[in-house]
Amino acid sequence: MKLCTFVHPLGHQAIGAVNAPDQSILDLDIAYHLQHQAHLPAFTSMLSLINSGEDGLDAAKSLVKAWNTQAVLPLHGLTILSPLPRPEQIRDCLVFEQHLLNAMKTWELLTKRPSMPVSPLWYQRPTWYKGNRFSVVGHECEVQWPPYSELMDFELELACVIGKRGRDISESQALSHIFGFTIFNDFSARDTQMDERPLGMGPMKGKDFDTGNVLGPWIVTTDEIGDPQNLEMQVKINGERWGGGNSKDMHHSFAKILSFISASETLHPGEVIASGTVPTGCGLELNRFLKPNDVIELEVEKIGILRNKIVRPKV
Repeated sequence: MKLCTFVHPLGHQAIGAVNAPDQSILDLDIAYHLQHQAHLPAFTSMLSLINSGEDGLDAAKSLVKAWNTQAVLPLHGLTILSPLPRPEQIRDCLVFEQHLLNAMKTWELLTKRPSMPVSPLWYQRPTWYKGNRFSVVGHECEVQWPPYSELMDFELELACVIGKRGRDISESQALSHIFGFTIFNDFSARDTQMDERPLGMGPMKGKDFDTGNVLGPWIVTTDEIGDPQNLEMQVKINGERWGGGNSKDMHHSFAKILSFISASETLHPGEVIASGTVPTGCGLELNRFLKPNDVIELEVEKIGILRNKIVRPKV
């Protein structure tokens, strides 16, 4: 299933199942009420659905199979929010080697400073930073260009959403803890990030600004994704393809990432863990950056297209 969070025409937030070919959404709460003359707590929000486990998913699948047209809304004209408007946590990894190597070359060119060589430890274990879960927006939302930056960039990433609590998870069991997958666009103020890097504390204002984290357009459940380590990915700016790749090139798989993160640390339903940027999936690798009013389209096989415009407020 493709599951989204949207603004109902009556003004409240709702969750629904998306029929992408028909461009329609089944409002799960309304569909359940029409069938049972009652409301199911699992359908009050995406996080509630995730926390309901298999019972909630089975109820959603049953409603999708019935597809009561009285609970169906046209996708066009609806405001699609981030599928998780406020994730429980965001971790953004860096597991594509070629992205790292490409970015380092441009980094040296722009800063006139040599980059540190890739640490041997990078090849042995995943690495990540924790993002701002309060700055998340969704599909078609305008991203606000922070006034302190002159070099704005996008990042094409695949993200998993945790569905089952776990600690010390083995690689063999890791994928069973994933609810589904979505697209993540980690907007970056590259000049600010370059200034901050020597401080040695990870991303700060280079990453943390309102609307800077975009998820969507929906979460696709794991049964529909199949193998997450073999998905084609591409980015288009104003309709022009800039780059892309495949999730098979992740040096550390999602299974390994989850296993490593969960060592002596509990993962909770509703957490988002992103892959990091696919090679040529950001402007930094190409030394080519965004302009005000650019439209960014990130596409991942079996998920769809996440589209946003970046807008620079007038000073």
